[in-house]
Amino acid sequence: MEADAVTTPQLALADTDINWNRLDKTKFHIIGAILFTAQSGLLHPTAVVKTRMQVAGSGLSQMSGMSVFTRILRRDGIPGIFRGFGTSAIGSMPGRVLALTSLEMSKDMMLKYTEGKDIPEASRVGLANAVAGMVSNLVSCVYFVPLDVICQRLMVQGLPGTTNCRGPFDVIRKVVKAEGFRGLYRGFGLTAVYQSPASALWWGSYGAAQHILWRSFGYKDDMENKPKNVEMVIVQATAGMVAGACSSVITTPIDTVKTRLQVMDNYGSGRPSVLKTAMTLLKEDGWWGFYRGFGPRFLNMSLYGTTMIVTYELISMSNLSFSFFGIDSLLE
Repeated sequence: MEADAVTTPQLALADTDINWNRLDKTKFHIIGAILFTAQSGLLHPTAVVKTRMQVAGSGLSQMSGMSVFTRILRRDGIPGIFRGFGTSAIGSMPGRVLALTSLEMSKDMMLKYTEGKDIPEASRVGLANAVAGMVSNLVSCVYFVPLDVICQRLMVQGLPGTTNCRGPFDVIRKVVKAEGFRGLYRGFGLTAVYQSPASALWWGSYGAAQHILWRSFGYKDDMENKPKNVEMVIVQATAGMVAGACSSVITTPIDTVKTRLQVMDNYGSGRPSVLKTAMTLLKEDGWWGFYRGFGPRFLNMSLYGTTMIVTYELISMSNLSFSFFGIDSLLE
């Protein structure tokens, strides 16, 4: 019995650049929430390892990421490597809608603004992605910084210099009681200052890398030479990995300072500050201390870049992605 031939859908190269107006936004956000939550679950252990390595007095900063992971698993079991995941998964859903919506709308506006201008196509795509990433980060920081403070405090429970809390609401209660509402926004300025250019770097690197990869494979913006879906996933996954790796190398020192600033409570007299935190870190470990947790962060951001961008691009191209995954009927 001969099997029916299955034709692999193909995609015009011009359609690999997302257009917000073409999206089915209901499918985009519903399926996106499911897929991004699953993706976050797979990578959450690396975030826990990274955070615990970065915290002062943890005794973990000189250990390898794998050793820290094994130690957590041996002492606390599976729940230990998923500390804070429930709070992160549920809390991130509305924030992710906000971030992705602002990202797509600002990218679409930037592409329209630069259309027809004397700019190389790779630069134009990279610029649009960079501006969109920066705008999206600025918009979402207001929501995500308090969530970040809560989740990271849950991740470092039991380590010296941290306050023990029974859950996310207990974290909120104790932080607000000790410092007022602004305690939930510890590190907000640093987050906004560094994550906006970091986000611009990530999306800009991704957009430029993807464009260069397509051109290096001989694809042009015409209908006669179309990449297949599998090729699209491979190119976008590679571009996402490159973007994540580049971003982690540049942003890890600031992320280390930010993490310590958000979770440490034995900061001495006065309120914690970026300068005070950085000087303490420099005194403890020297310049290498700013790269505490670099291994897990590098792994996290590289894998995150790969899985997130494939998920993002596939759900963005609604007509293709849902038939590709075979789940379109679930939303009919």
